[in-house]
Amino acid sequence: MSTKYKATTTDQAYFITITTVGWVDVFTRLNQKYNIINALQYCQEKKGLEIYAYCIMHSHIHLMCKATNGFILSDVMRDFKKYTSKKIIQTIIEEPESRREWLLSFFAKACELLKRDQSYKVWQDGYHAEIIETNWFIKQKVNYIHNNPVKDKIVTLPEDYYFSSARNYASLENELDVVVLDLF
Repeated sequence: MSTKYKATTTDQAYFITITTVGWVDVFTRLNQKYNIINALQYCQEKKGLEIYAYCIMHSHIHLMCKATNGFILSDVMRDFKKYTSKKIIQTIIEEPESRREWLLSFFAKACELLKRDQSYKVWQDGYHAEIIETNWFIKQKVNYIHNNPVKDKIVTLPEDYYFSSARNYASLENELDVVVLDLF
């Protein structure tokens, strides 16, 4: 697999986008958003993940982050996706979900062309990772991440979207601690 958009260095931060197969709107449900929050918190505590900005959209997640303490970000993302895939499917099966049959069928069908034996495929292969090298890039990507829900007309102001670090930057109640960068 190409490393062009993979986080293979151990000392740099990246802008990452992780997307569900078929851009399926899995994260319209509160329980699924908390699956992601809980997994990110675990990665922060146990896998050296340092998050600077994030946003959980309906079908994808944006992160500005890096791995610390000797961890490699590509390994952290691999484990994150593997764990959350299982958790997302478990939640679809065990908790109320009006689209249960359709979602399970869609995620099962996404496995048809895979070489490995797998029952469900939730995430697209890989992830899009861009190395952060300039302050301009940091400001541009943090702004992009925080304005994603505004662009999709979910909220009017970035800090009104509860599952985004825009709340951290506005010093509002939030679910996930991040390292707030001085963007001025």
